[in-house]
Amino acid sequence: SYTACFRAEAGSAGRDTRGLIRQHQFNKVELIKFVTPETSWDELESMVTAAEDVLKILELPYRVIQLCTGDMSFTSAKTYDIEVWMPAQDKYREISSCSNCTDYQARRANIKYRPARGAKPTFLHTLNGSGLAVGRTVAAILENNQQEDGSVIVPKALVPYMHGVTVIR
Repeated sequence: SYTACFRAEAGSAGRDTRGLIRQHQFNKVELIKFVTPETSWDELESMVTAAEDVLKILELPYRVIQLCTGDMSFTSAKTYDIEVWMPAQDKYREISSCSNCTDYQARRANIKYRPARGAKPTFLHTLNGSGLAVGRTVAAILENNQQEDGSVIVPKALVPYMHGVTVIR
């Protein structure tokens, strides 16, 4: 689902408060999967691969980080962050996150499925992810494709949407 999101963080004054990196209001796509316990780990990898594919198509440098338990939410059994290179900051920044919550959320919401006709209902597994953060993706495209003269080379995948324009001057 494509949603408007709002951030109200205490104690973040002066930290990434300007530009497209950390906006008070931003838009993103939420990815949610209800899957069987047998397929949940493969489905998590599939979610990460989908986000990676977009970054590859946009020709953006990125890395995938598996979070340690201290950095994950208490609902997650495993979480990957996908980070894109931001040259102006000289560091990678999170652009997407994908988590397998196994049956934690399903148990709290009592979401079950019947694995076979006549079988006992069992809890499914839930996976949550965020599509690429729109503002950060735009910033990454601009920063990674800006030339010495200030122009920006349009990634090949976006040229058809730019009516054939290959360079923004």
